[in-house]
Amino acid sequence: MEEKREHSRRWYDKDPILKEALELLRLAPGDKRDEAAEFVIKLQEQVAADVIEKVYDIVSEYHGKGRRWYDNDPVVMKAVELLRVAPKETQKEAALKLLTSLENNDGGMENIKE
Repeated sequence: MEEKREHSRRWYDKDPILKEALELLRLAPGDKRDEAAEFVIKLQEQVAADVIEKVYDIVSEYHGKGRRWYDNDPVVMKAVELLRVAPKETQKEAALKLLTSLENNDGGMENIKE
């Protein structure tokens, strides 16, 4: 019961698509995770510059020190933080593309790099 309450506080738990996409990302093998993270980082173009600066501050502060599953990988951490601060529409679009690629287990992220 305690574990369920702790997980319900994560920012992405509110949206079932985001939740599933990030769970699959967490479980993905390293190379696939890195490719997915690189895709999400491309979202920078859709996020304001001041928000991006805040993300980089968070990455600098928490890298290797946080308790979240993505805090120990700087690329994945930056990608997840960018996704967190992206507009809801962008979050949903990225999550759907991540889900499609990760669930298909197609060995590459070509279909989400568009």
